[in-house]
Amino acid sequence: MSHAPATLTAERGSLRGATLPTWFPWAVAAGSVAAGLGISAAAGLHSDIQWGLIAALAFVAGTYGISASVEGRRQARDRIATSLVWVAFVLAVLPLASLILETVEQGAKVLDGYFLTHSMGVVADTEPGGGVYHALLGTLEQVGLATLISVPVGVLTAIYLVEYGRGRLATAVTFFVDVMTGVPSIVAGLFVLSLWIVVLGMGYSGFAGSLALAILMIPVVVRSTEEMLKLVPNELREASLALGVPKWRTILKVVLPTSIGGITTGVMLAVARITGETAPVLLLVWGTNFINANPFSDPQASLPMYIYLQYANSGGSGAAYDRAWAAALTLIAFIMILNLVARGIARWKAPKTGR
Repeated sequence: MSHAPATLTAERGSLRGATLPTWFPWAVAAGSVAAGLGISAAAGLHSDIQWGLIAALAFVAGTYGISASVEGRRQARDRIATSLVWVAFVLAVLPLASLILETVEQGAKVLDGYFLTHSMGVVADTEPGGGVYHALLGTLEQVGLATLISVPVGVLTAIYLVEYGRGRLATAVTFFVDVMTGVPSIVAGLFVLSLWIVVLGMGYSGFAGSLALAILMIPVVVRSTEEMLKLVPNELREASLALGVPKWRTILKVVLPTSIGGITTGVMLAVARITGETAPVLLLVWGTNFINANPFSDPQASLPMYIYLQYANSGGSGAAYDRAWAAALTLIAFIMILNLVARGIARWKAPKTGR
């Protein structure tokens, strides 16, 4: 009887088949890249996309072939599924990385302190110099006004849908929020143009653009806030109500503080989504080379419009072309900072685990 555990262990060990080492996927990936480069060079192909696709096919085929011969077909099918996931990940990341690297390479030529603190007021589009200050100021004001309009409306709408919404009204609100989520930005711009400028007779201004951006931002805030409120345990609500606390105070003191991290993250992501919109700005704000710090009067510059105008007037080269790339890098950096702030707030406000 004393030898039974050892015998059982040996029998179990004999049932385990051969397993490839942990470095196997990396070796296959390196071999696939070499094969893709070799086949591309032999066939006279000069596109990076072509040898990359050949390498991806070689990676999937090599993974399956080697794994099937060593580990068996069942494990090979598992490995081929994993390899397809990695190939899809690489195909998704490469264009993004290429875009960022190209923007950094082109935009770093003129992006400096002078560029960020000066406008194009006395500089022609074909001349060197000038900056993006007036456009950066306009974007901050327009996005800030859109946030002030959309966040209260979006958060209160989400509170109604989660805490109070019942019956046909809640169904109708949910339906229209879903419809607004898919509304193109040009449609929102045309709506504000017809109502605010044509019907009411208001002029072109940064505030008009903010109204269109708020329309685009509201459904994102509603959806993200709604999902965060649904994650709050009902036990917290019931405990508060059992103590005799009114429902509105329960929402204000229990529900919202519990979900504030996720709500803030959703708001930041919505802000990042509208910052790069160009169509509403083109229709409602127009653009100017001078600093206009008043978003309620006269046309105002913005980063997306600045990029478009500089590129349109550059002819594909020259000082305006460099300024367009530098403004694009500034816009990407601005959106990236917003996303990092959102992640930081979410981590800071996340519920603490343990004691």
